[in-house]
Amino acid sequence: MREPILVVNTGSSSIKFSVFETAADSSLAAGAHGQVSGIGRSGIGREPRIEIADARGRTLLDEPAAAGDHEAAITAIRDWFAAHIGNEAGFAGVGHRVVHGGTAYSAPVLIDREVIAALEGLVPLASLHQPHALAAIRAVAAVAPKVSQVACFDTAFHRDQPPLAQLFALPRELTAKGIRRYGFHGLSYEYIVSALPLIAPEIANGKLIVAHLGNGASLCAIHNGGSVATTMSFTPVDGLVMGTRTGALDPGAILYLMQHEGMSAGEIEHLINERSGLLGVSGLSSDMRTLLASADPTAKEAIDLFVYRLGREIGSLVAALGGLDALVFTAGIGEHAAEIRARVCRDAQWLGLALDEAANQAGGPRISREGSAASVWMVPTDENLMVARHTRRLLDSRAGQNGGSQK
Repeated sequence: MREPILVVNTGSSSIKFSVFETAADSSLAAGAHGQVSGIGRSGIGREPRIEIADARGRTLLDEPAAAGDHEAAITAIRDWFAAHIGNEAGFAGVGHRVVHGGTAYSAPVLIDREVIAALEGLVPLASLHQPHALAAIRAVAAVAPKVSQVACFDTAFHRDQPPLAQLFALPRELTAKGIRRYGFHGLSYEYIVSALPLIAPEIANGKLIVAHLGNGASLCAIHNGGSVATTMSFTPVDGLVMGTRTGALDPGAILYLMQHEGMSAGEIEHLINERSGLLGVSGLSSDMRTLLASADPTAKEAIDLFVYRLGREIGSLVAALGGLDALVFTAGIGEHAAEIRARVCRDAQWLGLALDEAANQAGGPRISREGSAASVWMVPTDENLMVARHTRRLLDSRAGQNGGSQK
């Protein structure tokens, strides 16, 4: 068994992580996973905590952690694994999910000073996400300076979209400065593309719409395994109704809030990212499970709007594809909310979709009836495995270039 890969997914006050064991043939198997939460919150409410479970979900650790910052959190993770995985050398490499790669990065990359500088330059394009990924990268470098790190970008999958799909109708000088449609959730879409040849080979290279529906939600039109169009654009706020994000919003509404409600840029940023979406419409919760269980009319309206916007955007992506062979649901809501899947399919009957109710309740993978004009599927995503695969591949490639092999 070779040294494992650590995958890191960083938030403002948490670090989620997964370990992937690597066999001699470079195949990967999920191992322990967990999170350090409450980073930097000592004395102001929820105390920092480290939780680790094994591959079967059995708790291995659940206790307070000295995690005043991201470096301390990374240290806590490293120390636990150094004491329990029986390998003093630690990890072969660390793969990071990085939300924004801009126009420069269309594939994962080994992290060095030049890459870090480029990612810092993208902070204005993803101010709610990029700084935390950079904090984790620096933390790993401080704690384990000899361990290779790999950045895997949520934007990369969409870089080969047709040029028109990436443009806003803005003056060219602004487009040149990076104001364009980037798209996100790319690691999830990439995983689905990699899984379909095994699950549903008959549609793998067809005209697909993949619905990544979670607290963050987007759709992607895919043909021959590549992104054609997607609903998120310059930021992850655009497109569908989400847990706390508005989705598509007339820019004039932003101007109105500034000019007539006296809201600052920071207040508007907080509004459209944290106070809107399902939470804002319902006034109850951002969690679809809570809303589905509620009898409150505002919960029903929030769900109705969520489904309505899905239907409209599916129509736009069918137009971008010039047809549809399959619709694939994934992520938290897409994988677990059978009622949402059913409602979306009923609204898309104009496309000839015919839902198999029993298969839908059972969770698929195929949830459409024979004879459906386009098939419908539920396929669980695994962004962390995608990051681990990229990290392993880059480490092996570098080892091959150096004429040796990694342990």
